Amino acid sequence: MYSRLLKRRQIRNSRPCAMATAHLLLRVVAKFRWTDIGKLLQRIQEVGQRLIEAQPREMVVGNIVRRVLGMIRDEAKEERNEDVSDSASNSQVGSPQRQQSDAAIVKTAGPPPPTFSPLRFGSTDASELTETNGDDVFGGRPQSGHRPPLLTSHTSYAVLNGVPVQQSMFNLLSATPSPSATPPGTSSPQGKTPLNAASLAQKIATTSKDLKAEVISGIEEIIDELDQVDDQIAAYAQEHIHSNEVILTHSSSLSVQKFLLKAAEKRKFTVIVAESYPNDHEATHASVTGKVNSNLDGGDDLSTDMFLKPLSSAGITVILMTDASIFAIMSRVNKVILATHAVIANGGLIAAAGARIIAKAAKVHRTPVIVVSGVYKLSPEYPFEFESLIEYGDPGSIVGYHDGSLVDNLEVDNPVYDYVPPDLVDLYITNLGRMHRHTFTGL
Repeated sequence: MYSRLLKRRQIRNSRPCAMATAHLLLRVVAKFRWTDIGKLLQRIQEVGQRLIEAQPREMVVGNIVRRVLGMIRDEAKEERNEDVSDSASNSQVGSPQRQQSDAAIVKTAGPPPPTFSPLRFGSTDASELTETNGDDVFGGRPQSGHRPPLLTSHTSYAVLNGVPVQQSMFNLLSATPSPSATPPGTSSPQGKTPLNAASLAQKIATTSKDLKAEVISGIEEIIDELDQVDDQIAAYAQEHIHSNEVILTHSSSLSVQKFLLKAAEKRKFTVIVAESYPNDHEATHASVTGKVNSNLDGGDDLSTDMFLKPLSSAGITVILMTDASIFAIMSRVNKVILATHAVIANGGLIAAAGARIIAKAAKVHRTPVIVVSGVYKLSPEYPFEFESLIEYGDPGSIVGYHDGSLVDNLEVDNPVYDYVPPDLVDLYITNLGRMHRHTFTGL
């Protein structure tokens, strides 16, 4: 169902897609029955692959899927480390029970046995080499002592003389049990019963249940982070916006709105808003004037419950201008604050159409460009082909279809997003703090 909504673009923009993906993966983990962590990872990979194929330009979908997969692997690794540490602590070689059993074996062993030679069927002691009549061992009558039995897999010289059998690969199948061996049906020296199939299945079920609860808790933390990301970014606003500055922004991003409103609590400044024609100009007009159009899509850029307090009512001087006047006004601007749809691996931006023109004009006038973005928008995609990352919208927003003669003679493209190279961006502000484009390679 969610994949169909993505294909039809009924769910669009970064935040709604990220929230929907996180909630969907939460349901998958909660309802999927698994005993092996590999099966859960495979299931999430299958779901994530379908979502990415449904709308490959919504990069936050893949970001959330990869983050959930990484979180599950980390939880499984911690679980394995705990099991290894528990088993290591239970199998100590120098335990008191083991020392007591070894001491008892040495005590009952008695004196060492006489040396036995296979060449002489008797003792090799010097006092026994000759008999009382002076005959040699090989020249006289046979010895009075009886001949010891041959060493076989069933008997051994050590057992016959009271010496404990040393466990080795040659006597593992011997019928004579070792005195130090644990009797069958008894517990181990550590007091634990041997692991059987039933106890193993119970342990696996318990471990899976605990791991499942940890995974669900981790996904819920991701959802909470998505709800709080704009407030965390806005906490850095007063460090970067000063009194009497002129700020230029673009479109009607919720992250930029909260960033400016937070700075307006202690600062007096002016904001110039470019209208972002033709895809986002209605939402931009609504965010500036405070009038919300109910026909607009409720997405990441504009929502009724999130824009009850417009910029002007917060004491900010707001100027709405057309996109064609950006270069002319840039010389009076102190900072440019942009929102983004996604941040790719090299630090470039996939932002609303018109952002690249603003960034280029800012570089010419040496005006710093600041990008506000949540960490969930950081994507490992690299722009080998920039055109593959750009989405195109309805050309009817530029040229109406009723003008048939003009439509037949023109090919109209309406890009929804622009690609902004990383060399046009000076600073990134995320919910984890300030970053430079060179730090993205380590994330």
